[in-house]
Amino acid sequence: MKHEVGDSLPEWIMESVSAERMRTMAAILRDPNPVHWDREAVAALPLGLGERTINQGPLGLSYIINMLQAWMGPDCLRRIVMRFPKVVLDGDRVVAGGRITALEEQDGQQLAQCEVWLAREGEILLEGEASVLLRDR
Repeated sequence: MKHEVGDSLPEWIMESVSAERMRTMAAILRDPNPVHWDREAVAALPLGLGERTINQGPLGLSYIINMLQAWMGPDCLRRIVMRFPKVVLDGDRVVAGGRITALEEQDGQQLAQCEVWLAREGEILLEGEASVLLRDR
């Protein structure tokens, strides 16, 4: 398959971000921040988020990585740099997407430089750049 600058990456959708997964991840990471598992702690913050727990950054990043791996395979990712301008909340429907911004050869392999993001109803929550090894799929 021929890839071109400007091509969109196939979207990856998480229909509903799970509060239970956030609690599990908080335990695995030994993350003491109650915003990931205590709805009352989130409601007490002056952020206007209500009683919805806040997803950990690594979980949001994993949705983007899932999208890239579904597109080009489990070992396609060469580099990723992310920014986390907004929070992902439990119950959110999020969509990981991206587009190819450049194509290059490196050590005899073709790489796509991509702009990637995670969005909720069109609002960008996470954004960054990824370098992805292209394969015929």
